[in-house]
Amino acid sequence: MRRTVLACFLVIIGVMHAAAANQRLVLYTSQPNTDAQQTVDAFTALHPDIHVDWVRDGTPRIIAKLRAEIEAGQPQPDVLLIADIVTMEGLKSEGKLQPYPEADISAFDTTVMDPDHSYFSTKLITTGLVYNTKAPLKPRTWQSLLDPAMQGQIIMPSPLGSGAAMIHVLSLVANLPGGWDYIGKLSSNGLLANGGNGDVLKAVAGGDKLYGMIVDYMAIREKQKGAPIEFVFPEEGTSAVTEPVAILKSAKNAEAARLFVDFLLSREGQQLEVRQGYIPARNDVALPPGYPARSSIKILGFDTKKALTEEASNRARFSDLMDR
Repeated sequence: MRRTVLACFLVIIGVMHAAAANQRLVLYTSQPNTDAQQTVDAFTALHPDIHVDWVRDGTPRIIAKLRAEIEAGQPQPDVLLIADIVTMEGLKSEGKLQPYPEADISAFDTTVMDPDHSYFSTKLITTGLVYNTKAPLKPRTWQSLLDPAMQGQIIMPSPLGSGAAMIHVLSLVANLPGGWDYIGKLSSNGLLANGGNGDVLKAVAGGDKLYGMIVDYMAIREKQKGAPIEFVFPEEGTSAVTEPVAILKSAKNAEAARLFVDFLLSREGQQLEVRQGYIPARNDVALPPGYPARSSIKILGFDTKKALTEEASNRARFSDLMDR
């Protein structure tokens, strides 16, 4: 009898361990493939009992995929790790996110965090100025791009195809003298808004354009590889996207999703961001080589909710200014 009871107990323990070992977390992310794999590998090294399936694409396509799944009644991801907070704010307003009030954000600036703990910023990706080292002018401010000597030599990613680029435009509009008139003057000075950050880098490094607006890590990374460019954090400040992470309300494995959020917000997770070349969101983790001191980087204010409600009109206004 005792042997039978012991055998049953061991079977139960075995089943429990098997269940734990077969936890499955589904991640939808817009991270570059290499970064996504490194993130998953680092997480599973800490939690070997959790298997992570991840899907990677640009934020618009990831969200389109998610919405199609929601419409079909079969949302797949437990957790989202995407580019910008405007998209997250939209999902939050629709009741699609699951708050995580217990998440430890004590080491973070509260201005980059959702006060309701529905999503969490994991890094700062700022947009600043890049110029070719052969350029006759060395810009230090956003206003310097209005110099007639730069006519036809300025390029930026298209805000019509990139949420991060639109956040950048709206940050400039909200903080620079003239607001939308500043964007109109850039257009009159020959600003080209086309493609993505990679297109900006290629144009400026190759000398097709002498000046550009680009995300920090891409320009700094390429400069370290020998590209003939310089990156500038403008004196007025920079815009920033924060690659937020959130747990879906429909998550099938919310416990594993919370562990994933905890990892990204932990010192170890933030140090991974540094190794990948990004500004960590935690204030107590140093920036990567090639960056100035954190205190010298000014982040421009941005109204997420306003951007969300005015999304269509902002796109139309930018298009009208570029068509002048």
